Amino acid sequence: MIRISIRKKLHLAGGNGELNINTELDDRSFTALYGPSGAGKTTLLRIIAGLLQPEEGIIEVNGQTWLNTAQKINLPPQKRNIGFVFQDYALFPNMTVERNLLYAQPPNGNKNKVGNLLHTMGLQNLAHQKPELLSGGQKQRVALARALMREPQILLLDEPLSALDDATRHHLQTELQVVHQQYNLITLLVSHHIPEVYKLAQRVIQIEAGQIIKTGSPAQVFSLHQASQGLNLIGEVVSVSAEHVEILTGHNLINIKPSYQTIGLAIGDKVSIHAADLSLQKLS
Repeated sequence: MIRISIRKKLHLAGGNGELNINTELDDRSFTALYGPSGAGKTTLLRIIAGLLQPEEGIIEVNGQTWLNTAQKINLPPQKRNIGFVFQDYALFPNMTVERNLLYAQPPNGNKNKVGNLLHTMGLQNLAHQKPELLSGGQKQRVALARALMREPQILLLDEPLSALDDATRHHLQTELQVVHQQYNLITLLVSHHIPEVYKLAQRVIQIEAGQIIKTGSPAQVFSLHQASQGLNLIGEVVSVSAEHVEILTGHNLINIKPSYQTIGLAIGDKVSIHAADLSLQKLS
């Protein structure tokens, strides 16, 4: 379990503010940080990683203190068992894929780790290529494999899929799910993409202007309470089962019982919903 209690000055669009976060992350949990740009989400990741120090705070990971400003404890990044995947990949352009991974290997690390991760991430045929020759999806796989080289307790993901096309994004979302489960990680994802949050996260922490305003499951955070009877909503299918079809419209989630209208719908389909009777039509 991770316990986080921090206060950090922020420069917000409306002036100076403060990041004020008190929360806990369970073992093997997948949590999304959601909120507008500049809310403090990336700052929180960097504080957890040890790349920034707050004015006041405590971070405890499974009983180990990583940060305690009152006791002047602040472990450097290399002593924090984290993997960090940045939005821009942050690969070394002068190194091959294999060398990028080797650079992240801790002293006395498993010599077979690089080969195993290259195979797991489908990169074995690209081991001797440099990043400039890779696609966006391939670069992201390399960045994820490099983060896993340290066998981290915590995986920090800062909008890692935001620059990818929809097909690649959907595929890598599935790979992230597999990696999270396979490596028994505590994963913390920053994302503005609600379908992505809904697909990946068990819990959402919604942050605005440095403050937590809402927490809960994706369905709880993005639930739709009421709608105008004459309103037509455009949404995206995020879940299809025998019991229900769930559709995201803006920041809201609508749950619809299966019917002849939902036959053939798949995750990612765009639909139009009439709020009065929740009838829907698939959009081409």
